[in-house]
Amino acid sequence: MVSSNPTFFHHFHTDITTLPEPKAFTFPFCYEPDELSKRAAAELQDYLEKQQDFLHNFGLQEMEGSAIGKMFGVLVVERKDGQLGYLAAFSGKLAGTNQHAYFVPPIFDMLAKESFFLQEEAQINALNQQIENLQDSPDLSRLLQQLEETRQQANEQLKAYRLHMKAEKAKRKKIRFESKDVMSAADYQLQETDLIKQSYRDQHEHAVLKSKWKRQLDSIENSIQDKQREIEHLKNNRKLKSAALQKRLFEQYEFSNARGEMKNVLTIFAESKQPIPPAGAGECAAPKLLQYAYQHQLQPICIAEFWWGASPSSEVRKHRNFYPACKSKCEPILSHMLTGLKVAPNPMLVNPAAGRAFDIIHEDRDIIVINKPSEFLSVPGIHISDSVYTRILARYPEVSGPVIIHRLDMSTSGILIIAKHKDAHQFIQRQFIQHTIIKRYTAILDGIVTQKNGLIDLPLRVDLDDRPRQVVCYKYGKPAQTKFDVLVHENGRTRIHFFPLTGRTHQLRVHAAHHQGLHVPILGDDLYGQRADRLHLHAGYIQFVHPGTLKPITFTVEDPF
Repeated sequence: MVSSNPTFFHHFHTDITTLPEPKAFTFPFCYEPDELSKRAAAELQDYLEKQQDFLHNFGLQEMEGSAIGKMFGVLVVERKDGQLGYLAAFSGKLAGTNQHAYFVPPIFDMLAKESFFLQEEAQINALNQQIENLQDSPDLSRLLQQLEETRQQANEQLKAYRLHMKAEKAKRKKIRFESKDVMSAADYQLQETDLIKQSYRDQHEHAVLKSKWKRQLDSIENSIQDKQREIEHLKNNRKLKSAALQKRLFEQYEFSNARGEMKNVLTIFAESKQPIPPAGAGECAAPKLLQYAYQHQLQPICIAEFWWGASPSSEVRKHRNFYPACKSKCEPILSHMLTGLKVAPNPMLVNPAAGRAFDIIHEDRDIIVINKPSEFLSVPGIHISDSVYTRILARYPEVSGPVIIHRLDMSTSGILIIAKHKDAHQFIQRQFIQHTIIKRYTAILDGIVTQKNGLIDLPLRVDLDDRPRQVVCYKYGKPAQTKFDVLVHENGRTRIHFFPLTGRTHQLRVHAAHHQGLHVPILGDDLYGQRADRLHLHAGYIQFVHPGTLKPITFTVEDPF
């Protein structure tokens, strides 16, 4: 029988009697941590600062090895006797293992001694070594070098012979020209026959030389292909073994929900129309915590996850900051696991623009210029259709064409240009594409930037595991550049002007928060910093060429913060 007082149940060390208990469980993909979750997280963070149970380089102090920050989670639970406490978990593995005294165990411990995973992984690693040995073998290297040298020799000899043929052809042409009027017709014909034979002989010699080099090259290429086929065979074998291992591994990850209904990760993702779960699905903190609670008859009350340690090189993760559950790995799993629990409403389904309006600061026969409030969509979203676009169409039914020329993030306020017809849209959009439009944003950063001005150049792409977050990626990212001028420091914060030279999604937010950028997030940035009353980012100035007058036009709106 399962114990009702599990080892991993932690009593609060501080008084929580005055803290309100939430009426519904946390919606894990968009939330502000409640007081109980914050208290549990604070106690876990205190443990992490003082613990001697394991050694892991979080990047918070000088240590050997690579710094690896981690996502941790706390789940406040209630025992059958009414006692409140919390469970703790981490995402992935910690200090090279899945088993720790303070943290709930994984759904399946792939690192357990004699596990099928370690055995299959050893075979895959052996294949990796064979592939690497073959790819780096002296024989293959020698053959590749020989192929390159032989190609060069062949090209040089064939080129030289073609030059020889060209010279011989010129000689024959000269002979024909000089002898045409001094030889008899019969002698000229005999000479012509001999010259033609010389031409054929040169062509034949060229063909023989070309064939000779082709045989040599084919022989070397066949030897290379034999070795490459062996490598390809091993790679295919590795691919099959990896796929089979991943499938078998996913079959071990079974999750309950509040009703006691069990499903494995393959079934969960298949039902969510994602036939192949991403690697690591089921290894995040939130599924571990809920599964342990269900297994030990603990009632989930609320949850929170926070980052501990140095940020990954590509992402923006701030030490101690709270973050929502990731979407690609956790959303299908948690959607199943939360079934049967009373969960707080999804705040992303609430229209923050309801009952609000935007100011029109300019209108003529070609364009409309508005001052968009923060928390107002530029275009319809996945869940909410109300937006600048829908409002404009409702107010101006005669407007035609794409209407929206550029966008502002929902949380960003400021100037937005709208086209009344297709020609105006194309004319201004071309200026955006050619980067001739001058834009200036004002922001307040949640910290001090000591540099007075500069250029941030960090390529960006979407985080495939956690949309719509963006990551810095030098391999696949699109170029993104931002100029900045620091205006003033105010109460430990920085007022700044941003001049984006490109228009990537979340460009200013990532360039501000990323450690290779300014390393100071915009105040109120709930994705890359910490939530506040609003995102303190405002598009306050724009200059472009008007589609009607063909003259520069400028608009300025003071920031509201």
